[in-house]
This record gives sequence, C-alpha cells and structure tokens, in this order.
Amino acid sequence: MFKKAIITTAITSLLAVAAPFVNAANYKIDQEGQHAFVNFRINHLGYSWLYGTFRDFSGTFTYDKANPAADKVNVVINTKSVDTNHEKRNEHISSADLLNVAKFPQASFVSTKVIPKQDNKFDIEGNLTLHGVTKPITINAEFIGEGKDPWGGYRAGFSGTTTLKLKDFGINYDLGPASETVEMTLSIEGVRQ
Repeated sequence: MFKKAIITTAITSLLAVAAPFVNAANYKIDQEGQHAFVNFRINHLGYSWLYGTFRDFSGTFTYDKANPAADKVNVVINTKSVDTNHEKRNEHISSADLLNVAKFPQASFVSTKVIPKQDNKFDIEGNLTLHGVTKPITINAEFIGEGKDPWGGYRAGFSGTTTLKLKDFGINYDLGPASETVEMTLSIEGVRQ
C-alpha cells in the first residue's frame, strides 16, 4: 500500500511538471511549399524602396498557445540566395562590399526569449548572426492563425518585422545616409511535426 502511494505520488508529480508542455508542438517552417518568406527593403538614395528576398532558408519553431513565453525559434538563411529581381544588384549585394556570401554563406537567428503581448502579438528576442557578427535583435511578431491543412497536416503561421543597422553587423559599405538600415519582413508558416 505504501509503495502504491509513492508510485501514485510520483506519477502525479511528473504529470504536474509535464503539464505546461502538453500543448507545446514542434513546427518545421514550410519553405519548400513556398509558404514562408524572408523579405527585406532598403531605401534607395532617399527616393524609393528597393525590395528583396532570401529564397533558401530553413528553420523550426515551437508554439504553445497556453504558454507562449516558452516558445523557441531557430532559422538558418543561405545568404547566397539573395534575390532583388536584378542580377547585377544581386551580385553586388553578395560581394565582399556587403554580405560577402563567399566568406559568410549563412546567417542565423536563435531566439532567447518570447515576450507575449496583447492581441496575439509577441516580442521575440534572440541572437542574429550575419556577416560573421552576432548581435541581439527583437522581432515584433504576430500570430496569424492555426489549423488543419488539406493534406492531413496541421499548421501555424506568424508574421514579424525588425530593423537592422548594417554597421552593427560589420557591413560598412557606404550606401548613403538613407540606406544605413534595412527593414526585414518575415512571413512564417510551419507544419506541425
């Protein structure tokens, strides 16, 4: 009887510890199906916006609606995949002047903290490694939705924005005063694993 009570107490304790993680799920970013985007824009001479995207990246995230503060994000971007819809500009962005993709073929983001806010919004803090430099950044994110897909899977999607100072990441090429920062826009849809 005493052993049974100890076992029951142990199981109850384990369930109590595990309870916060019951709703947590792991997701793989659906880049293959082109349901995820890592886009950017930078001001051109103070006259207009130049837009681009990274076509090759991968990543995972966890999502727990009941405990979003425990969520995690991990993304790797192949910088060689930069595309601004102009071949010569892509070559310049890829060169040693800017991204130097020959030396730094990947960029990565690893979250360190998720701060829930109102109306399905979050601040995702983490470390971005770009151009060989790692710096903390904050992504202002928003939960878009979740549910079953037509192929028998389950998906969740988010959007996010952040602004980067190029010099913070050792990119010192002079593009003019209007082009010292780049705005990132992320649209991420993941398939539950």
